[in-house]
Amino acid sequence: MPSKRNVENLEALTGALRAAQGSFFLVNYQGLAAGPTGKLRKAVREKGGELIVAKNTLIRRAMGDLGLPPIEGLSGPSAVVVFNDPAAVAKALKEFAKTNDKGIPAFKAGMLAGQVLTAKQVEALADLPSQKELQAELVGVLSATLSNLVGVLGAKAQELVGILEARVQKLEAA
Repeated sequence: MPSKRNVENLEALTGALRAAQGSFFLVNYQGLAAGPTGKLRKAVREKGGELIVAKNTLIRRAMGDLGLPPIEGLSGPSAVVVFNDPAAVAKALKEFAKTNDKGIPAFKAGMLAGQVLTAKQVEALADLPSQKELQAELVGVLSATLSNLVGVLGAKAQELVGILEARVQKLEAA
């Protein structure tokens, strides 16, 4: 018979994974004291994520309840990190790991929209620009393209005016 606390934790974890639409990172947080863990939670929260410490059996159960595929790395102390922007949260986790000599938290695995990710793939996500940076870059590329188009169209219009002026001068001279 499961304890009431485990049932409540399972419901909360299942709800968080459902809200994240099957996207989360699995990290090893073992070795962090309470103070640094609080700082880690704050760093993740600032990037739009949430760090949830749960038993591996509850994580497996929540994933099974949501129909998510099994994931490697569910051994030892694990924390689930749910997010809105995967690159920003992965970057925050990686930056936090650089602040301590143990490299904690360490990526174990992840899932992005139901697709299983290895620890290396999650780390590669950390090296990507955030969603806002990518959107800004896209806007810059689009505005430069449109600016070039306006310049080309303006140049052709100016060229046409020059041709018409030359024709008018030629007709006036004749």
